[in-house]
Amino acid sequence: MSFGLNRGKPLDLGRHGIDRSDLPPIEHGAWDPRMLFDDPSRSFELEIGSGKGTFLVQQAELQPDTNFLGIEWAGEFFRYAADRLRRRSFANVRVLHDDATEVVTHRLPMGICGVVHLYFSDPWPKSRHHKRRVVQDATLEAIHRVLEPDGELRLVTDHVELWAWYEEHAVRHAHLFERTEFATPESAGEGEVVGTNFERKFRREGRPFHAMTLRRRDLAAGTSAGLEA
Repeated sequence: MSFGLNRGKPLDLGRHGIDRSDLPPIEHGAWDPRMLFDDPSRSFELEIGSGKGTFLVQQAELQPDTNFLGIEWAGEFFRYAADRLRRRSFANVRVLHDDATEVVTHRLPMGICGVVHLYFSDPWPKSRHHKRRVVQDATLEAIHRVLEPDGELRLVTDHVELWAWYEEHAVRHAHLFERTEFATPESAGEGEVVGTNFERKFRREGRPFHAMTLRRRDLAAGTSAGLEA
């Protein structure tokens, strides 16, 4: 399916777009995305499902001292977002074309993310497709591993059944995360929750929105093993 985002114009990824083929083989172990940036020591945040890059564009401008990586599986959205970031000459944002769940579960080192953003993820409404939803038991365990102490997973959806799924998983993993109120990012417009393209589209349709933040709880040493930096 083509969304016609480029309207016939060539898209230039520059150094802002990274394809999964550019990454080292997964069997080589952890891959540290902070090394993509000029200053890897800065705070690092991850967006799963960055779409056209609207949140990244808006928030990265307000947080120039934070490095952001968006992961997008849809190739057309990925290319559009990368070209958009390149045209704005952002030094603190990159976008990766890859399966975000695989990256978080099998590639990222421990404790590198201050925040993981997951906004308006595909709800996969059919029961046989629920296993494709980003939030799963194994994914939450992986996100807990890659978050730094007191790091946060921020969730927003318009889909009632997916929201119930989030709530069930939050309860089941209360030993890993403390549920707190969602704080609207500074980049959101008046009355917006996050300010993504999907939110603006769904708001025009009159859909309600649901949001929560899951803050990482510290566990006893050795209980959250995984890939090391």
